[in-house]
Amino acid sequence: MEVRAKKNLGQHFLRDLGVAGKIAATISPAEVGEPLGSLPVMEIGPGMGVLTRFLTEAGRDVTAVELDSESVEYLHREMPELRVVEGDFLKMDLDTLIDGPMVLIGNYPYNISSQIFFKVLDYKDKIPVVSGMLQKEVAERICAGPGGKVYGILSVLLQAWYDCRYLFSVPPGVFAPPPKVTSGVLRLTRNSRTDLGVDEAAFRRVVKTAFGQRRKTLRNSLGGLMGADNPIMTDPIMGLRPERLGVEDFIRLAKASLRME
Repeated sequence: MEVRAKKNLGQHFLRDLGVAGKIAATISPAEVGEPLGSLPVMEIGPGMGVLTRFLTEAGRDVTAVELDSESVEYLHREMPELRVVEGDFLKMDLDTLIDGPMVLIGNYPYNISSQIFFKVLDYKDKIPVVSGMLQKEVAERICAGPGGKVYGILSVLLQAWYDCRYLFSVPPGVFAPPPKVTSGVLRLTRNSRTDLGVDEAAFRRVVKTAFGQRRKTLRNSLGGLMGADNPIMTDPIMGLRPERLGVEDFIRLAKASLRME
């Protein structure tokens, strides 16, 4: 018996084995090299295990995190050797589930995909590779560079720590039920940065405040954070809108907000 897709969980089950194989291959040794290509894998929302089977058949050590009890029952029955953890990924302490570094992958539920990637930031030193499928619009936003309308908070925060690459698009028809939007597959690989040189909370605060009023210039949106007497307020950068700035620019602004410059 198959699992019923539940709208409240944002479930759209992938049916196309070719697409599932391509997604699994995004974290293979051929794609990410060693040792990343041999790390334990955590899969979010395995559903009926279409992607999971490709991962396990490739010899990966997989921990499947699934909130839907019906899917959990199905996986226990059909894939008894698979380690399945029932619960909400967003509430989990990942260090208690897998010891050491791991790769994160999944056909991510659209309704919580942004929250998943914000959580990735909290475990960036544990998760050197993130791959998988989500709504195309969100995937493009994560990977977008400065200058475009889709470039935003997630773009900056994730690109501070990861090299982000949009890999390919997936049409609605390969899912059951088909979503109303096209999906996109991406891969994030941890970059060499070990420290921002500024308090990370201040960095996030500046980024979120700037994009919270993205139609305003930084002088108007960040004035309250910087203070009227802050020397940065006369800098030409403050006449720009946030989508024009790269990660290093936001690091500079975070330092200015703490008067480190």
